Order: sequence, then structure tokens, then C-alpha cells
Amino acid sequence: MKGDAYPVQFFSCRDSGQSPEEMQETLARLARLSREAGPVAGETGIPGLRLDFNGGVRVRVPAGNWRLTIGDYDSGMVFYDQAVSETVVTSVEQYYIRWQIEVARDGETVFTHVFDPAGQKIRLVFLSWLLGDMQTFLSYVPYVRDVFRADVYYSIHVSMQEVARRLFPDIRCRNEAEEDTYATYYFHASLGAPGSGAPLDGRMIPMLRTGQVILGLPTPPPKIPWPAGPRRIKEPYVCIGVQASSVGKGWLWPDGWDEITAYVKSLGYRVLCIDKEKRLEKQGYVLEMPEGAEDFTGDVALLERADMLHHAECFIGLPSGLSWLAYTADCSVVMIGGFSLYWHEFPTPYRVYNRLACNGCYNDPRVTWQENLCPRQVKGSDKIFECSKTITPRMVIAAIDRLLDDKSAGRA
Repeated sequence: MKGDAYPVQFFSCRDSGQSPEEMQETLARLARLSREAGPVAGETGIPGLRLDFNGGVRVRVPAGNWRLTIGDYDSGMVFYDQAVSETVVTSVEQYYIRWQIEVARDGETVFTHVFDPAGQKIRLVFLSWLLGDMQTFLSYVPYVRDVFRADVYYSIHVSMQEVARRLFPDIRCRNEAEEDTYATYYFHASLGAPGSGAPLDGRMIPMLRTGQVILGLPTPPPKIPWPAGPRRIKEPYVCIGVQASSVGKGWLWPDGWDEITAYVKSLGYRVLCIDKEKRLEKQGYVLEMPEGAEDFTGDVALLERADMLHHAECFIGLPSGLSWLAYTADCSVVMIGGFSLYWHEFPTPYRVYNRLACNGCYNDPRVTWQENLCPRQVKGSDKIFECSKTITPRMVIAAIDRLLDDKSAGRA
């Protein structure tokens, strides 16, 4: 550990079910995070004995006849109870636990502490740079501050910093850990079996609840209203996004986007394509801007995109980052896609999926979506990407009409 000569001893509160090789990878990752957090800094009043929660619980025990006991205050469960000397004892679990620490020297208890974030400096780190993943956790930053009654600051990828500062300008964005940080928590999608990052598999819950599970919060946070900039396009318009980070998230009905673009234009709206690229080819599929759409593609700052979306009549897109940006910007979303289950992303009554076809593989813990973008179907069969190919333009048009009817009636 940087700045500390003592070896690190990890302990775990539960069996993760990982293989020895997977556990070694986990421990290596945790060691990197611990080094990034710096040496254990919290003073206890006892020379050499230090404590903080910068990635789980970390206790630095100096030379001597010490016994360290670590458990969960609320349940009374004990997870570590050993004689220890000249060691940094660190938990595998990086998520919120109301830790209770007891330290004895020469058989006599000399220090006790129960985790209490009130009035303390808390660091929130967004580990992912993916657009949707980052926005999943944005509302948690001020919420954690208010629930914990703590001095919160955060670290997020540069692409999202302007958006975050617009949402909560009074909270510090810092890439480096500040001194005297009491606790650090990491925001991430928590895919796979329960492990160090979260107590359950993030595929089993809506994305907006992942932060609630990681931080042990009573409820997910209220959505932060978007403080929009001025409208720059006078005419009524609809934004679309036809691309995603993978083909499995796309809408693959032949010429479907052309048909939808023509329909929306027939209603009197301009149709603006706001993808980063005008044309992408992945795994033999071409994802490109419909001919009838206006070209607003490009590597545009997310803050500018968010303001454009806020003033749009709606956004028509996929279960991907631009749909999340529309949600952040308070823009109604028609979301087309069946690779994830209808409840997984943010709530929208205009989710379009075919429940009669194969769908939801992303949320199926029996398969590994990351390694095979169509994990349930045999490669080369007609059923590849069935969840996407069986969504018809008629289904999408029905959702668009319902959204526009709801807006005209004041329901959306």
C-alpha cells in the first residue's frame, strides 16, 4: 500500500462463489483501489493504530499484542476476530456496511468505533465511463449528502462533469482523494454474482436502484429536475438515436428507422439524429442515420445535447446512453429494445419490446451477455437478435402516438 510498509490482509463477510482464479483477480483489483485511496489516515488516539472506510473498512494495526474484531453493528455478526500485528486489515466488501470495530491490546479493550458518516468527508467515485452507467448514479450524489448528513464530493469521467455540475453546482468534483476522507464508495453496474462491489447482482434490479443497494439507502433518490439552458431551435422537433454500444441493443427491423422518421415528419415535426456517428457497421449490421432525418450527429458536448433534448417533443431511441441523457434532461423517451427486461432501465411507459419473442437475456443470470451478444441463440440461426428483429414499426408508432396523446392531455 502506497505510503504504508505493512502488508494487507483481506477478509470477507460472505462466500462470493468465485473460483480461486476469480478471487485472485478480485483481490488484485481491490489492492489497486486501496493504493489509489492512499494510506489509512484516520487517527484513533492510539499511536500507530489508524482506521478509515476508503473502500470497505481498513484498520492499520502497529506492532504489539493486539486483537482486532470487526463485525456488522446492526446484525451483530462478526466477520474478523484475530490476533494481528503490523498489518493493514481490509474488507473485501466495498459497499455500505455499518461496521463495528473493537481493538484490544494485551487482552484489554482500548478502542471501539461504529461507522457513522454524519459530519464526515465522503467520496463517491463513478468507476464507469459509459454514458448510461454514469447517469444511473447522478441523483445519488446530493441524496447521499443529505441522508448521511455528510460532506460529500465525487469523481466522474470528464465527459459527464459539465452535466453533473449543472445538476448540483454546490458539490465538489475532484479527481484526487482529499485528505481526511472518512469513507469512499464506488458506483458501478455490479454485474455478475454478488461480490466485493455490491451485495447482489445488478442485473436483478432496476438500474436506478443499484446505488441504493451499494450505499444501503432506504429508497432510491428523487430525480433531480434538469436546469435547462435556452431553446435554440424554434420549430417543434423530435430527436432520435439509432446507435448503441452494441448491435444487441439496436433496433434491427429492416428500414424501420426510415419508416419512423417519415411518420414523425408527417406529424409536423423536424427529426434530428443526434448519434455520435452518422454511420456505424458492427458484426455485419449497418446502423446509420435515416435518410429523412436532419444530421445533428457528431462528438457534441453532453451538456449541449441535454439542453437540446430538454426542449424536444420527445426522444426515440434504444436502451442506451442517449436515452439516459434524455431521461436526465426531462425529455419523454420512446425506448425500443428487448435485450434487457422492460423494468431494467429508468421507468418509461413508452418502452417498446416484443414479449412474445425471446427477450431479456441481459437480465438472465444463467447466461453471460457480455461475452455473447445473443447468448440464448445459436450463432447463424434466424433467431439471432430476435428480441430486436421482431419489434415492428407499428409497435413503435403506437408508442409515439400514445406519448403525444399523453403530452397533449398533460399526462406526460
